[in-house]
Order: sequence, then C-alpha cells, then structure tokens
Amino acid sequence: MSDVHEEVQLNVTRAGTAIITLNRPDKHNAFNADIIARLSDIFETLRANEQVRIVFLRGAGKTFSAGADLEWMQAAADWTHSDNVEDALGLANMLRRLHELPQVTVALVQGAAMGGGAGLMAACDVAVAVKDAKIRFSEVRLGLTPATISPFVVRAIGPRWAKALFATGESFDGTFAEKIGLAQYTVESVDELDDMMEHLAQLAFGAAPGAVHAAKELVDAVAGQEIDDSLLHDVARRIADRRASEEGREGLSAFLEKRQPRWAQ
Repeated sequence: MSDVHEEVQLNVTRAGTAIITLNRPDKHNAFNADIIARLSDIFETLRANEQVRIVFLRGAGKTFSAGADLEWMQAAADWTHSDNVEDALGLANMLRRLHELPQVTVALVQGAAMGGGAGLMAACDVAVAVKDAKIRFSEVRLGLTPATISPFVVRAIGPRWAKALFATGESFDGTFAEKIGLAQYTVESVDELDDMMEHLAQLAFGAAPGAVHAAKELVDAVAGQEIDDSLLHDVARRIADRRASEEGREGLSAFLEKRQPRWAQ
C-alpha cells in the first residue's frame, strides 16, 4: 500500500513494514503546520493497522529534518498568544501519537536533525544515525526554547544532558547522540541505514505484536517510579496478563514444540 503525497509519503509493504518519508529536500525536510497535520494523520492511521509491525521515519535527500520551517516560524511571530498555543499543540500531539504507536518505531537519521527534527528522533523507540550527522537543539539560538519536544527528549537522554544541550544549543554528531542515548545505533554511511532497516525489521517480525505494544507501555509505566509494593504488584499483574494471553500461550507452545510462533511465520 502506498499513500502518495507531495511532501510526506507513506509506503506500507505487504509484509507489514511502513516507511514514512519527509519529502521536502529543497527545504531540508523542515516541517510546518501542514506537514505536522499530515504526519499526525499518518500516525493515527498506522495505530489502527494491525498488519504493520514496524514503522520507519526518514528524510528524502541529504537531510533528515531541519526542524521548523523558517517561513512558518516567521509567520507565528505575528500570531496571537492563543493562536501560538494551538499551533504548538499540533506539534506536541503529533509527537505523542508517534511516541504511542503500538509498533516498533525507528528514525533513520542522515545529514542534519535540528530542533523538531531531533524531537522526532526522541519520540521514536529507536534512532539510527549516520556517525557524521549534525544534531542540535537549536531553539535558544533563535530566542526560543524546545518546549514541545522536551517531554520526549528528556525521557530519551535524561534531564542533565537535556539541560546542557537545550541551554547551549551545541551541535553534536551521531556518535555523541549514541553516547547520550538519543541514538541507539550509528552507522558509517547513508547506505548502511538500509542494512539497519533490514536488521531491525527482522527483529520486529520475530516479536509478538501485542507483546511489543505491552513492552512499550511497560517502560512508560515503570520509568521513574519508586520500587515499592504498588509497582511490584503492577508489574506482576502485567506479566500475568501476558502469560494468559493468546500470544503468551502460543509463544510458550512454539518454544516447547521447537517451532516458529505464528507471528514469525
């Protein structure tokens, strides 16, 4: 299945791989309100597609995403405060929809990932970056703050690095992004991004879809929580639910019978 759009493209293979491409190479794949709305709609569509097992997000041309479109930001300077709040909520909600997708989500980063582009990296489960990629939370250089992307970035890299990089606007590469947890993998060249796509797709298709979703929710539920009786009862309930689930029973049966589970066939 393919959904052709001039500036954001969605392609879904029969096997269940979704590839979203930001397609504004002449604008360094910067986004504006229309791009954000388009991405938000795509994420909502994919949420309901049980055939899709992994979602890749990438940029056309030499850049992943330069973040916000300059013309869009310039226009926002003349909007009312309430208009600006509503506009910013569009980006925040789009990132939340990406963050909450039940499938494995992967950002494939080459060239630059600036501001909101780095926010897209943080909102995905996995980011793969070319080692010489240029990444920056550049908002302070424009007199702004990375407010709408901050919940996802702080979760990804922690408050200490977030404060340092937000406050300085310092540029860093893919290797450094991996060091701080913004990227999980680095590769030497753009061509190797395709190899990582294949590797991660194989991993995703070997995992039970419902268990993937539950595992993602598990991380959000336990992160930052005190390890007390309440949390222990919650995680015990979660594993009990999975053991009793159809996937849990199928996974155990397949293991004992030394065969592939249904979702991996």
